Amino acid sequence: MGSGQTFFEELGNENISGVAYKNLNLKKKIIAWFANVGNATITDLSKELNASSPKVTNLLTELAQEGLIQDYGKIDSVSGRRPNLYGLTPDAGFFIGVEVQKYHINLGLLDFKRNLVTFKGKVPYTLENSPASLDALCSIIQEFMGELPVSKQKILGVGLNLTGRINYATGYSYSFFYFNEEPLSKVIESRLGVRTFLENDSRAMAYGEFCCGIVNTEKNVLYINLDHGIGMGVMINGQLYYGKSGFSGEFGHIPFFDNELICHCGKKGCLETEASGIALLRNFGEKLREGVSSVIVTQHGIKPEEITLEDIVHAANNDDMLAIELIAEVGEKLGKGIAMLINLFNPEMVILGGCMATTGDYIRLPVKNAINRYSLSLVNNDTQLAFSRLGEKAGIIGACLLVRNKLLALA
Repeated sequence: MGSGQTFFEELGNENISGVAYKNLNLKKKIIAWFANVGNATITDLSKELNASSPKVTNLLTELAQEGLIQDYGKIDSVSGRRPNLYGLTPDAGFFIGVEVQKYHINLGLLDFKRNLVTFKGKVPYTLENSPASLDALCSIIQEFMGELPVSKQKILGVGLNLTGRINYATGYSYSFFYFNEEPLSKVIESRLGVRTFLENDSRAMAYGEFCCGIVNTEKNVLYINLDHGIGMGVMINGQLYYGKSGFSGEFGHIPFFDNELICHCGKKGCLETEASGIALLRNFGEKLREGVSSVIVTQHGIKPEEITLEDIVHAANNDDMLAIELIAEVGEKLGKGIAMLINLFNPEMVILGGCMATTGDYIRLPVKNAINRYSLSLVNNDTQLAFSRLGEKAGIIGACLLVRNKLLALA
């Protein structure tokens, strides 16, 4: 018999013990199997959990009564009675992913079976380290929640991706909105009324790509987020790598250049100062002031001071020579940095994602040339250079899956 509490109520009950505690752990393992492996029979689950068939049957019945799992019917069998196949109910629960970019927000709703039910991209927003910017962020999320086709009771958690230093374990953001003694995750959670978790944006993108994107059997993968800054997510032996305080992957802040350019982190010579979207914007503006022409100005009439990174990427993809040349320069410097990573990690795959990655070969070829020039050939021969398959949805999917893992202890 059940404990009288729902599965999710039991998850939040710190005083649960005895038989109820054992049953809860078995239920979590059942859901983890369905979530990470797929549908299964009672016999499969009994072997996996080292539990009796009657025990597994009782637990499945309780989960089914709550609407968390369902019977998907009988499967083909060579002999004997055909067993029933069980799996997660897609609409048993949902997760919201929120990706905060410099000038817009992406939001999405993921169901229990990793289906992206709703996606709302490029909602106008300006990320600033101010209480007003935090208020605007919460308002956008609340508006999105109000438009969803599911009840708030079925939204199990919100995953919020921010750039900079995020301690995912404590919920603190040290780069943005560090105004309160309590963690930012708790501040936002109190406003939304839904469990909220923070994650670094590049790491969430990486996780989305690892789970649902271009990664197949690879276990050691680097994801490079090429946007205004440069971020990185690291997968080692199939697991997302955080480091001691959750700050791993600060690839953009390696002191790579001997220059006087001050990075937004406050130090000089970071890789971001010459190999990022910020550097591309700065170089583009300098060339325009020197009299070099671009279709962004001549055809689209955009003032030089109003040009965005997306404008330059769009121009490159439409054969603007200035944009192409400057992206190649950034790609060469970036590739030298990636060559260093390849020498260090010897990864199976390096994934290029983010805004600048959408320029395709304009960024890939100079990066690849630099990798060949600066990394050890015996090492880079085993490394694939790939593009993100999920694109702007990678961070949303990653955020939702990370929340699902944390809430249901599936990781």
